[in-house]
Amino acid sequence: MTVHPDDPAPNPHATEAEVEAALKDTKLAQVLYHDWEAETYDDKWSISYDERCIAYARGRFDLAVGDAPLPYERALELGCGTGFFLLNLMQGGVAKTGSVTDLSPGMVKVALRNAEHLGLDVDGRVADAETIPYDDDTFDLVCGHAVLHHIPDVELALKECLRVLKPGGRFVFAGEPTTVGNFYARKLGQVTWKVTTEVTKLPFLSGWRRPQTELDESSRAAALEAVVDLHTFDPSDLEKMAKSAGAVDVQATTEEFAAALWGWPVRTFEAAVPDEKLTVGYRMAQYRAWLGLSWLDENVLRKVVPREFFYNAMITGVKPGAAQK
Repeated sequence: MTVHPDDPAPNPHATEAEVEAALKDTKLAQVLYHDWEAETYDDKWSISYDERCIAYARGRFDLAVGDAPLPYERALELGCGTGFFLLNLMQGGVAKTGSVTDLSPGMVKVALRNAEHLGLDVDGRVADAETIPYDDDTFDLVCGHAVLHHIPDVELALKECLRVLKPGGRFVFAGEPTTVGNFYARKLGQVTWKVTTEVTKLPFLSGWRRPQTELDESSRAAALEAVVDLHTFDPSDLEKMAKSAGAVDVQATTEEFAAALWGWPVRTFEAAVPDEKLTVGYRMAQYRAWLGLSWLDENVLRKVVPREFFYNAMITGVKPGAAQK
């Protein structure tokens, strides 16, 4: 597990002046927002590195790619966050060794720490997705989860992915918001946050209210979130973008409709109340509900609901050249 010695240090406590400057500088906003979230990100999104999330990550990969000869020898995660996608894919048998990159030093730090705890062979760099700091023809797989919508020039980033891939190598990106899905998810989140923070002002519900300082900090982060979330995607447009970047065998897939309508209010509620109120029983009940609604999406709603109405988009493509995986 290595990190480049010249990479900058995390800055988890941005000042008001820095936040103000970030409102006019999307890449600074990316760094500040994700450095702020890095140490709590796994808890916020219920991320783990056990069977539950290994199955989730591998399921996204299989849904996007279908059958593929595994494992890939070396994989890169772009916009790694805490390493959720690549580390769980490695544990799921998709890749042997890995590299993680993110614009946020805090996220790279946590991703490498997670890799070390799991005993995985991973190195990391603080890096811009539009200028990936690895040589041509280095990786067999490039992957990412919920990253493309943060990148100013998505097509340039996809071209960079193809550059660092070996001929016949594949990229897989999952967890990208569709335009329709993002609209209803945002509205549900905003309403849930307002209702929860107002109702918990009542004296008999004060135990369910986070300290005001934490709520204020969350609100500042939410202001930056509007700056860091740059894109939503129509699946057909995402396919055209990947083909324009030079990829072949391009395919976009979508998932989560009923699961998103349920999940966004739940996640927003959880962010607004103290962690100790969210018992193990509660978390397991929400997880089972999500599984049930995901089954409904996959087996029923996918057949009748247009793909652009689902919340999550996935895109995969291959670098032209040698035998493809």
